[in-house]
Amino acid sequence: MPPVFDLNGKVALVTGAARGIGYETARQTHLRGASVAVVDLDPEQAREAAERIGERAIGIAADVTDEGAMRAAVAETVERFGGLDVAVANAGIAPVKMATVRGIGSEEWERVFAVDILGVWRTVRAALPQIVERRGHIVVTSSVYAFVNGVLNSPYAVAKSGVESLGRSLRAELMPLGASAGVAYFGWVDTKMVKDAFENNGGRMEENLPDFLRKRIEPDEAGAAVVRGIERRAPRIFAPKWWRYVSALRGILNPLLDRRFERDPMMAATIREVEAEADEQGAAAVEAAMR
Repeated sequence: MPPVFDLNGKVALVTGAARGIGYETARQTHLRGASVAVVDLDPEQAREAAERIGERAIGIAADVTDEGAMRAAVAETVERFGGLDVAVANAGIAPVKMATVRGIGSEEWERVFAVDILGVWRTVRAALPQIVERRGHIVVTSSVYAFVNGVLNSPYAVAKSGVESLGRSLRAELMPLGASAGVAYFGWVDTKMVKDAFENNGGRMEENLPDFLRKRIEPDEAGAAVVRGIERRAPRIFAPKWWRYVSALRGILNPLLDRRFERDPMMAATIREVEAEADEQGAAAVEAAMR
């Protein structure tokens, strides 16, 4: 069966595309015949990623939290390729270490939130005129954290919940105009961000996860899921696929999982350890400031 939305000859823009899920999404979109703008914060990495992808790819340096920079990235894409049909708002970051709401620094919490939800919003806003004009498609990258408990990872979970809501609203608003939008939900993908998160937390993240949640998928699998979702104009993209059932049953499962987290001795011990470390770091910072 041919795709509902044929990528051959289309133009796509992907943020956070120098590596990981973003790179694989850009690369596999290009393999389908699309021209691709590889947008990333680092100009050299964006350029190198575009060169690896192929001749119909350009690297653009832009900070997704900067509205003017995102509008300029879209304008450069349109100037180079003649328009924009697909935007994938993929760029995101996570806290360096696990932290409670009480213990995390305000600057770090707000930085994660700024990139992971406001960066998506600014990418969408910049791309929308072209997407509507050309009846294209937008993908916003959320996470399974949109519907599971964000304990010790609150800024990421709060932002990804917001991304989900943005994507659902956007789809309903775009459909009457002939365009569309979808939300991508990923579990653990073996990207640098995920590897760093596990390493920086000394394995404690994995210790508190059920066995079936510890398995990671590769970025190419996640990118392939996004590309298939674009071709179907799918409202929801899940990778691994079985997360769709967890999402569908969230009204039943979430209270059970919340109850587990509240009563699990291992989780309680982890929270106390994380809190103690935050208190020690705070005391050390105060002492250093007084010298």
